[in-house]
Amino acid sequence: MNLLFRHISNLGWKRIFQIFILVWLSIFLITILPMISTHVANSDTKTADRLARALAELESLRKQNKELYDIFKDINVGDLKADEKEVLENFQMRLTKADRTINNNQDYGYISQKEEPNIQYEIYRRRIEMNIQEFWSYIHSELLNLQQQVKYLAPELINPINQVFNLGAQHKRSLINDIQTLAEVDGYATWREKESNDLSNLVQSRFKKLQNPSDCKSAKKLVCSLNKGCGYGCQLHHVVYCFMVAYGTERTLVLKSKGWRYHKAGWEEVFQPISETCTSATGETTKNWPGTPDIQVLTLPIIDSISPRPPFLPLAIPEDLAPRLSRIHGDPIVWWVGQFLKYLLRPQEKTAAFLQEAITNMGFKRPIVGVHVRRTDKVGTEASYHGIEEYMTAVDEYYNQLELKQKFDKRRIYLASDDPKVIVDAKNKYPNYEILGDADVAKTAAVSSRYSDSSLNGIILDIHMLSMSDYLVCTFSSQVCRVAYEIMQNFFPDAANKFKSLDDIYYYGGQNAHNRVAVLPHESQKNGELNLQVGDLIGVAGNHWNGFSKGRNLRTQQVGLYPSFKVKDKVESVKFPTYQEPSDKLIEE
Repeated sequence: MNLLFRHISNLGWKRIFQIFILVWLSIFLITILPMISTHVANSDTKTADRLARALAELESLRKQNKELYDIFKDINVGDLKADEKEVLENFQMRLTKADRTINNNQDYGYISQKEEPNIQYEIYRRRIEMNIQEFWSYIHSELLNLQQQVKYLAPELINPINQVFNLGAQHKRSLINDIQTLAEVDGYATWREKESNDLSNLVQSRFKKLQNPSDCKSAKKLVCSLNKGCGYGCQLHHVVYCFMVAYGTERTLVLKSKGWRYHKAGWEEVFQPISETCTSATGETTKNWPGTPDIQVLTLPIIDSISPRPPFLPLAIPEDLAPRLSRIHGDPIVWWVGQFLKYLLRPQEKTAAFLQEAITNMGFKRPIVGVHVRRTDKVGTEASYHGIEEYMTAVDEYYNQLELKQKFDKRRIYLASDDPKVIVDAKNKYPNYEILGDADVAKTAAVSSRYSDSSLNGIILDIHMLSMSDYLVCTFSSQVCRVAYEIMQNFFPDAANKFKSLDDIYYYGGQNAHNRVAVLPHESQKNGELNLQVGDLIGVAGNHWNGFSKGRNLRTQQVGLYPSFKVKDKVESVKFPTYQEPSDKLIEE
């Protein structure tokens, strides 16, 4: 095995994947060719024998996948380049998922892969899972209210209510497990993985082409200054907003980052430059936004001040990608934002080495839940206080659900916070959990030391680890939490439901209106509820996580609560420029 590791380390990555594909192709040919010849010969006996051999080959393939997983998960990547590390990270993720699929589906037999699903099938499959969660949120909330009412009036009802709680939770988990299993055995898993990768490769290639014009002197540019007075997550979202407008106006983004409050030397010392060929902000004509199409260089203000507002702002996605995104992903705008972050946050070699060393030292292992607890400047101003118990209740529920699907060695979390006492408190209260987290990193996130290199490294590590988790528990009022959730979309075909927010729904600061469409009518049952007709547009204000959301009916202008399951998200798509498809060579690069 040691010789095998050394051999793999000496091989180029392209060579490794060529071998990997060759093995699969060989098994496929061994399996299918005898079956074809058997069919021609009409020999039932030979067919049975060859089918038996095919099943044996399939079992061998499963074992080989396990061996590949064991090999690649332990490769020392300290000497690899940044792009090779990304390849390895994605490959390890795929092997992990393949290993889980094999282990979890042994009782289902061979799953025949299908080409691609109907869009309505994918939408309704996801909707069923969401509605199960909303139904349980309603029942859970009502039982809690009932429990409080009978606490003193009829205490003998407490135990029966608790029994309903327990059995109801088991019922909910069973339903969720069934709908998730359906996605594993319906034959579309391979398509989902491929479609997600194909879309990402397409978008990343477009970004690369836009950001690397052949002639920088004549290229149209959009200048963005990294000078917004806010925290790290907010500043990342500022750069994403600039990039979105650049993409929508077909202008190369030039990022002015010298003097950045988190790293005075600028963005390019921490992350790779956003352009390899065009970093100059000069041009023959310059003007502030909005300018005119003939102006070569436009300077963009922050999203809070931009006027007129371009149509490219969140929650809009490109019209040419909308049909594919709506089929593959439960929340297309989160995927879209995640693609910008994927391009922007390509680490410099020093940053990548720091992350890899930290991951190795902490013993990162799956399954793992990312928990982000924001304290200090947020609590009491932008967000309410939530104790560690509330976060861990959601973590417990995730693992209770996971137990129905797979075996795992222990429950673990990665805990990120700007208050070191949170990590100490969690380790004292939850000794049955393996808790990964560094109190020293939490100290650097405090307001007094936030704008330092050590603080920057700490928050980069926290966001990376949170995004790499299998599930995320946090408060969406925090931009750090939302950034981690956006980046998470790059590690799964669809991670839209892999979170629990203790306060807000997902939003993008400075976004345009978030609307939903009523799919079922509703008559108000009490004061404060909305009346809905099918087709009504509802401007979303938030989800109360009790079966009801709050919003404004744009037909009646009434503001109030409505049952969350009676609406669906309205996907906002606009006419972004139609980019010429990149060449195959560019996609491979």
